[in-house]
Amino acid sequence: MRTLRGIALSLAGLFVEDGALALAILGVVAAAGICAVLVPTAGPASGAILLLGCLGVLLLNAIRAGRG
Repeated sequence: MRTLRGIALSLAGLFVEDGALALAILGVVAAAGICAVLVPTAGPASGAILLLGCLGVLLLNAIRAGRG
C-alpha cells in the first residue's frame, strides 16, 4: 500500500510541482470554459483564450523562474 501511495504522490507531483502554475492554468481553463458556456457561438474565442492564456502563463512562469 505504501508503494502505491508513493507512486500516486510522484505522479501527482509531475502535474502540481509548481502550485502557482497549476492554479493559473486552472484559471485559464475555467475562463475558457465559462466563455464557451456563456457564448456558445464563440468557439474560436474560447480556443484563443485557452491557447493564449496557457502560453502567457507558461511564459510568465518561465520569466519568474529565470529571475531567481
